[in-house]
Amino acid sequence: MRTIRIFEHISLDGVIQTTGEDGDFPYGDWTAPYRTPAGREAIVAAQGESFDLLLGRRTYDLWSDFWPKAPSSPMADALNAATKYIATHRPESLEWGPVESLGREILEGIRRIKSADGPDLILWGSSTLTSTLLEHGLADEILLIVHPVLLGMGKRLFAEGTPPRSFELVSTNAMPSGIIVSTYKVAGPLKTG
Repeated sequence: MRTIRIFEHISLDGVIQTTGEDGDFPYGDWTAPYRTPAGREAIVAAQGESFDLLLGRRTYDLWSDFWPKAPSSPMADALNAATKYIATHRPESLEWGPVESLGREILEGIRRIKSADGPDLILWGSSTLTSTLLEHGLADEILLIVHPVLLGMGKRLFAEGTPPRSFELVSTNAMPSGIIVSTYKVAGPLKTG
């Protein structure tokens, strides 16, 4: 069985939206000022040597415009080599491969690829899929790349209706730029006092 890991860039107030998703978002790519070689190395190491991608259609479209044309690097090479499993109603237009549609029944498709042998599945972006994975108990880990900013508006990672869960801290790493990279393992139902 494969492990599903969620990776998200997130502000201190839980916003994950950048200008690439919605042209009228006033803050543009607020993650850019915090990108450093050390941060990139931490992300590449966290992804591991071999992984496949689980992406929503918007994230796939954004990434397919950039990563196939990016210069060779450990990050670009790994993303381009990964099999991309896409939640889409337009599978015929998927060109950045290797690629496979999850099919009409998204949950069934995710369960199918999770139960097969293979490398970890990493979900980048794709907040709608994040909520679905958590709701149905399919996510195993969440890696949050927390940026030292407050945005006050925008799409949030955990929207109202996200099911309550408990998580266990696996690791944390503070970057000189102020970013904190923390990995959490799903620990089960919410524990209360």
